Amino acid sequence: MYFSKVKEINLKGDSVLSFYTGKMAQQADGSALCQAGETQVLATICFDKFSEDKGFDFLPLTVDYREYTYAAGKIPGGWFKREGKPTEKEILTSRLIDRPIRPLFPDWYKKDTQITALVISADGQNDPDIISINAASLAIALSPVPIEETIGAVRVGFNGNDWLINPKNGEKENSLLDLVVVGTQSNVVMVEGSAKQLEESVFLEAIEIAHKEIIKIIQAINEIKEKFGKEKWAKKVEPLYDDQYFEEIKKVHRDTFVEMLTIKEKKKRNEAINGYIQNVLSNIDPEKEEEKIKILASFQELEKEIVRHLILNEGKRLDGRGFEDLREITCEVGVLPRTHGSALFTRGETQALASVTLGTKQDAQIIEDFEGEMAQKFMLHYNFPPFSTGEVKPLRAPSRREIGHGNLARRALEPVLPKEDIFPYTIRIVSDILSSNGSSSMATVCGGCLALMDAGVPIEKAVAGVAMGLVKEGDKNIILTDIAGQEDHFGDMDFKVAG
Repeated sequence: MYFSKVKEINLKGDSVLSFYTGKMAQQADGSALCQAGETQVLATICFDKFSEDKGFDFLPLTVDYREYTYAAGKIPGGWFKREGKPTEKEILTSRLIDRPIRPLFPDWYKKDTQITALVISADGQNDPDIISINAASLAIALSPVPIEETIGAVRVGFNGNDWLINPKNGEKENSLLDLVVVGTQSNVVMVEGSAKQLEESVFLEAIEIAHKEIIKIIQAINEIKEKFGKEKWAKKVEPLYDDQYFEEIKKVHRDTFVEMLTIKEKKKRNEAINGYIQNVLSNIDPEKEEEKIKILASFQELEKEIVRHLILNEGKRLDGRGFEDLREITCEVGVLPRTHGSALFTRGETQALASVTLGTKQDAQIIEDFEGEMAQKFMLHYNFPPFSTGEVKPLRAPSRREIGHGNLARRALEPVLPKEDIFPYTIRIVSDILSSNGSSSMATVCGGCLALMDAGVPIEKAVAGVAMGLVKEGDKNIILTDIAGQEDHFGDMDFKVAG
């Protein structure tokens, strides 16, 4: 092999992960290859260390996962015989890699950064997504990118009797559980999965079993890091605000901000806050652009501090609810006269219009990947138009977020659909988010379930979803039910649950 093997990890059952590094992609800041069976993923990370800081208030991180058909000894179909734009699976896997890695970056780090994961060999049995996360983790550990925490990832299956770690594709078909768990040495960072109507206790046990295996992976990555890792980049970027500006802003404007933040209606609250900030900025000399940036950043930090303080220390949410309270819910079915099924689901200021269309087998979506062609007979498409948040943006092709949220809702509803011999139709759900203030994907689950019932689809049970949040400071943890937009933005967790 072109790479030299540096570590092999034996996980529970017959799952084996091998790590290689040292010869491929040497111009990258970090590179690693991870292998399971004969499936190999090459992961790299690069960051723009030489450009001037652009004053971003976000992390400009891009994650790209690509599957090359040569990896499975195949030539792409179609006229061009070449891989084109990312497939839905590639987009979903890119998001899967991004989600646990993004929170690990230090707050001060705002450099353009790209992680790539290329599937260069595929055996059709070992799913590349878990391999990609672990390969990316090692590439980061070996690079100068200033992330100190190491993550590991496993997939957990359960066949009713035995736990399966990184089950093969054949084993996944008979598994009641498909759960991806990513964690650090001491904590779980991300959980994503679906199940065939299992008890909550099974999920909890699965996470505990997964974390034991994750620790083995992390220990191996850290050993490789000690031997081959580069010195971490230490140049800290100054925050957009400084303490002097923040303390002055806080002293003068905090009480007014508390009043505005507790306005219950999102649109009125945002208009009040934005208008107030613009009024303050209008009194600043137009040539003092840097001062304006620092003041704006200080206001944003003040907003975060107040929201968290109200929850942690005063037991208050912005809309006046208790920690376990749901927003007001209204449901209507049969709202669209020409569709096979439709529903309008409203929870607080989040509203989803769901429609169901039934078709024949010929209407199924044909998906081509390493394993050949397959027909997908259940589709769920999620649309998030800009007017749902009162914004002005062009309508374009579905974004990564829209594809990800649609997949999340699809996985929540799929386990309760009837078997093909009972209901041999192709089903397409479209969810248009008409208004959004948090938990729109879970509104899609609820609206989609109502629309299925309105269309006469004999689902096994009703399904609902809710987004849970966490605000944590020291040893104090506050769990929030049915989080709204700002609770999601300023909180420490967004955990979407459907059942």
